Amino acid sequence: MIQNQSRWMWMALLVAALGCSRGSGVDVAVSVNDDNDATTPTAAREGTSGVTSESKGIIGFSALTLTNPFFTIIADHLTEEGAKHGYEVIVDDANRDVKSQSEQIDTYITRGAAAIVINPCDRLSIGPAIKKANDAGIPVFTSDLQCVAEDVKITGHVGTDNFGGGKLAGEAMIEALGEAGGKVLVLHFEQAQSCVLRVGGFKEVIDAYNTEREEEKIEVVAELDGGGLRDEGFKATSAAIQSDPDITGIFAINDPSALGAYAALEQAGKADQVKIVAFDGQIDGKQAIKDGKIYADPIQFPDRMGRITMQNIVKYLNGEDFEQITLIPTELYRKADADKDPELN
Repeated sequence: MIQNQSRWMWMALLVAALGCSRGSGVDVAVSVNDDNDATTPTAAREGTSGVTSESKGIIGFSALTLTNPFFTIIADHLTEEGAKHGYEVIVDDANRDVKSQSEQIDTYITRGAAAIVINPCDRLSIGPAIKKANDAGIPVFTSDLQCVAEDVKITGHVGTDNFGGGKLAGEAMIEALGEAGGKVLVLHFEQAQSCVLRVGGFKEVIDAYNTEREEEKIEVVAELDGGGLRDEGFKATSAAIQSDPDITGIFAINDPSALGAYAALEQAGKADQVKIVAFDGQIDGKQAIKDGKIYADPIQFPDRMGRITMQNIVKYLNGEDFEQITLIPTELYRKADADKDPELN
């Protein structure tokens, strides 16, 4: 019951972050029917100018960072789906900078975009820029990452069931560490609401596990900013294992930070002593699971996020009903899955 109450508390926070739309109110839909198309078309990138004579308009997409393949996949599928419906998608890299993302939103407003899609660089600080789009009458949709700033309207959100995925990560960590338990480092990225939810789900499962045990518990000894990137994950892990050499597990909120963590462990000669659970299921992450570098991932489906987001935009612009919040479940991916994955060599 406690877990269910906590789950619904997180869902309530997400619903509260979205205003009313011309869609289906505040219903929460979990998408399970959209196929997971592995093909990745080439997206329009920065520098695309104007609108073709056949275009219905432009849609601006400000990505958190295009150095992370996850957001590139979202961009590519947004672009492909938009083209099917006569819209040109302008893709910009915010490079994890709220100021840059705000300026990109300003540009979309100036160009009279039909809609704006963002992966918020900061779940709170991006609020004023979104408010400008609200005041201009341009609908704003979020993909993967949520905005929880007050007094802004988000027309629709498509993302992962991050709290549920975090719970799967917690179960994987319990499985990886076994009866011995141990000390765990969390590589966080608190600017992103999705990561807050992942860590919340992870800790809920670990806390429940510990209440049933007197000894050999799993202790979260540190939560450090891994930046969601390899180099920052490397730095944070290096610092953590120097201050506490007895760490036996790492939960990283995405694959890049997990791969950085592994590099730090390998450099310190601790790669065989520490189990890593990550999140995403990018191709590099899957390969690392096959190679035994990462124990498991709750995997996400960024291709679905891009397609469903664009489908919702089109429905909104056509005055049709749509699910205002779509949360796509994760699936736990272990070495046995990697060994038979046709995407891997």
